[in-house]
Amino acid sequence: MDIHLQQKEARELQPTDIFFQTPFWSAVKSYLGWDSLAYDLTFSGPQGDILILTKSLMPGISAAYVPQGPEFSPEPEQYGPFLEGLSDAIGRRLDSSVAFIRYDLPWESPYAEPPTEALEKDQGFRRPEARLQELRMNFGTAEWKLRKAVTDLTFVDRVVVDLNGSEVEILSRMKSKTRYNIRLAKKKGVDVFYGSPMELPAFYDLYRQTAQRNRFHACEYRHFSALFAALSSRPDFCEIFFLLARHERNLLAGAIMAISRKTAIYLFGASSNENRNLMGPYAVHWEAMRLAKSRGCVRYDLGAVSPSKDPDHPYFGLYRFKMGFGGRILHQTGTWDFPLDEDGYELFRKHEMIDGLIEPS
Repeated sequence: MDIHLQQKEARELQPTDIFFQTPFWSAVKSYLGWDSLAYDLTFSGPQGDILILTKSLMPGISAAYVPQGPEFSPEPEQYGPFLEGLSDAIGRRLDSSVAFIRYDLPWESPYAEPPTEALEKDQGFRRPEARLQELRMNFGTAEWKLRKAVTDLTFVDRVVVDLNGSEVEILSRMKSKTRYNIRLAKKKGVDVFYGSPMELPAFYDLYRQTAQRNRFHACEYRHFSALFAALSSRPDFCEIFFLLARHERNLLAGAIMAISRKTAIYLFGASSNENRNLMGPYAVHWEAMRLAKSRGCVRYDLGAVSPSKDPDHPYFGLYRFKMGFGGRILHQTGTWDFPLDEDGYELFRKHEMIDGLIEPS
């Protein structure tokens, strides 16, 4: 596959709807110890660019990480050959200590149904086991090196809400209970306002409560502070909004939302274990949607959910809550590795299965 890369500065990355492929995200990750590489990418006609992050993870072992990229993809049957060709091209430009390239792919899962059918079949969506996914991904490759990562780093199954139409139309697409809870929050006097970085510690306390309640991994506080540090030093095409909901003096919920071009993405959210009858999270998300629409966005990405209506899945609570806002689930291809140094990669993989050495993007 004919793939060409031309290096450039991360600040020269083109505007994109994928927040994690922006100069802003490069700046955020620099505060978290990652180095950035950026390339113009050309293959078989399509042109774009790609942000790659690198970091030492263990003594003598570094990784290259492509967060939610590359944006442009081939047809599903060419996913594997394309990634092999791209990995060979990237690998020639990396330091010898880089043991593997990790792709957190934004591409639609080859196991997903067409959108019109998926609306009816999300309850039954299942991915094959990793071994079978690897067989399909490597079909047509020369070396059969692509490996399914131990875990998916970001939102492999996500809810996206259509913001086209009036506010009345957006509300009409929601479930009746969600509409009721939005109105109930307003009736009870819940106030949604813009937070400041000074209020991050209080938000983080609620975030940890939420992580424990919904059984997901909580990011460290430095991930939140890095967002606002980058915002002050790297204003560009992206915007960050910090929304909080309160009732009288009680903080109920909050959300950190990013906007890149026409897409708003819900990065972090939190809600208190107390006063849940006031419906603070519903008020926050409705205000976030209204704000995103006012900024010209056409979609609101609510992030991770379980891939189907599965009560045993750790994200099932998120599924029940987020699906009420009238979006649909996008099933993505997930996180894949391409080893450059087989021995170094296998050593890292053994440690990752125990310790989880790469944090989510």
